[in-house]
Amino acid sequence: MDLHQRRQPCQWGLKPYIVKPYPPTAPTTMSHFQHHVFFCLNQREAGAACCMDKGAEAAFDYMKARVKSLGLSGKSQVRINRAGCLDRCDAGPLMVIYPQAIWYSFIDNDDIDEIIDSHLMQGKVVQRLVVD
Repeated sequence: MDLHQRRQPCQWGLKPYIVKPYPPTAPTTMSHFQHHVFFCLNQREAGAACCMDKGAEAAFDYMKARVKSLGLSGKSQVRINRAGCLDRCDAGPLMVIYPQAIWYSFIDNDDIDEIIDSHLMQGKVVQRLVVD
């Protein structure tokens, strides 16, 4: 029996079953994606500042299409996802790339291209776009 498992009787006391601890131990394999990109696409009410008002949706669509056209999307590669509010509206529009947890702000498609070419393809952080 695995050291992280223990036997406990089922509720009727008839047969033992194994209870695994939660949370599970950290995986020893690589992440499903090399880079997982999350775009803040939240729309705030009552005119409050938000990433959607700063072109985040168009940037998301552009990055998703470009990553796909470059053949970078898919398992063990790059995934581009929508996210709700990332709670940093004053620095938006924003994206965050995991597993490195690098936060970027961007203005236009040139910035998106630079993030793709440098960070996603070469593993080099685009320092001028990093949000601390």
